[in-house]
Amino acid sequence: QVQLVESGGGLVQPGGSLRLSCAASGISSIKRMGWYRQTAGKQRELVAAFTTDGRPNYVDSVKGRFIISGDNAKKTVFLQMNSLKSEDTAVYYCRAVNLVGYIYWGQGTQVTVSS
Repeated sequence: QVQLVESGGGLVQPGGSLRLSCAASGISSIKRMGWYRQTAGKQRELVAAFTTDGRPNYVDSVKGRFIISGDNAKKTVFLQMNSLKSEDTAVYYCRAVNLVGYIYWGQGTQVTVSS
């Protein structure tokens, strides 16, 4: 059974930090992993992900504030989120892609940035 389990979401004040974690199981080999987010009424968008050659890719709005890290062999990916803003409020999803391009999603973790 394939599972992507996210943790680390919560409520934080503007300017604060959170670290999201994702651990995958049941996937034999992972090609790349990343993080997406979604707010009500909007499409899910890329936040940060590793490219096929292992380089990090960020949406412009989080560059300089968020850092993605992880290990495909260990099937884990993390997202360090600093200097959080209210517009970062969303449900954050972990995504994994296997060697043949099949996409798996986690259940999502809520991040709320509010004073």
